Amino acid sequence: MVSKNQLKLITSLQQKKYRNAHQLFTAEGVKVIRELLNAQFKLHHLYTTESIFESVSDEMKTLVSASELAKMSALSAANNCLAVFEIPELKPITHHGLSVVLDDVRDPGNLGTILRMCDWFGVEQLICSRETVDLYNPKVVQATMGSLARVQVHYVDLPDFFKQSPLAVFGTFMDGDNIYQQDLPKEGIIVLGNEANGISTSVEKWVHHRISIPRFGRFQQTESLNVASAAAIVLSEFFRSV
Repeated sequence: MVSKNQLKLITSLQQKKYRNAHQLFTAEGVKVIRELLNAQFKLHHLYTTESIFESVSDEMKTLVSASELAKMSALSAANNCLAVFEIPELKPITHHGLSVVLDDVRDPGNLGTILRMCDWFGVEQLICSRETVDLYNPKVVQATMGSLARVQVHYVDLPDFFKQSPLAVFGTFMDGDNIYQQDLPKEGIIVLGNEANGISTSVEKWVHHRISIPRFGRFQQTESLNVASAAAIVLSEFFRSV
């Protein structure tokens, strides 16, 4: 049985201001929750409609009905479990290896997918502008499929970040140099821009190398690639010679 206060807290975590105030976030589904538990994220409480997660003590979990879970869920179709976790402390930003920077990416699915790409290719640090969608938005958490457990995500003032980094900055532009013809380094910063407007002018001036993914279609009429699709192609090229 879920109390009114518990339900109020859980549903409030769908909003960023309450996630920040309580330093808590929600995750749904067995795979995502298991990944976070395995990564030692601190569990606040677990709610399930069936007897799963035997490793979680009875004090830390509550058996609920499907209708109760539906009231808690931020998803259109609720899973069979929902967990509330504490937001972990971040490690310091590093300035070596490859980092991905997101300039005002707004779609939760895009952020979640890009974070999964970083996890796949071994990029351990994702830097986001303060305007980028919140990592702990329930839809982002769901889209990461647990990869947020392995990639550090920082929200910063991007010009300040570029000032502090000695690494070359590669920005994705429609009129950039063909990425397939570039000698790409093993260390650097890859910048991806907003879904509609691309990289902002305030960030563009920090870019050392403008790169693009060329169109091969006969009609050459596709305006742009989805930012998450572009991230996959760009990361693949950077790691191709590793």
